[in-house]
Amino acid sequence: MLEIGGRAPEFTLPDHTGQNVSLSTLLRTGSVILYFYPADFTPGCTREACSIRDLHMEIQKAGLDVAGVSPQNPETHRKFREKYQLPFTLLSDLEKVVIKMYDVAGPLGFGVRRATYLIDRSRHIRSAVLADFRIRLHEDFIRTAVALSARG
Repeated sequence: MLEIGGRAPEFTLPDHTGQNVSLSTLLRTGSVILYFYPADFTPGCTREACSIRDLHMEIQKAGLDVAGVSPQNPETHRKFREKYQLPFTLLSDLEKVVIKMYDVAGPLGFGVRRATYLIDRSRHIRSAVLADFRIRLHEDFIRTAVALSARG
């Protein structure tokens, strides 16, 4: 994991439509919740994505954006978004370049660790959680980020 207080690395990845999206683009309207997950359509990742979907209105009301990053291709992300009606951006990191930049590659470079960062408009990491299989911790992290952002 990257250190809280440090600067989040800039990146550009294709989204679920194949369009390139950068961290700076995500930060244009405010802070962003950037979460990393192993794979679309797996039970844990589906549960996590659906919990974020269910919180999405609160996330937006707090002035936050959210984006997920995993190593699947844009087409798989598009199908995942459609099936579960996910209203947020999914980014494709096929080569795991950004996954490595954010220090969330799995052991020996295999897989992706489940991690969530709160990044402010100046690209500083304000908070982070690494919880792997404890998906509830990610939901609690997002609820806390929403509550803090809503208070200003």
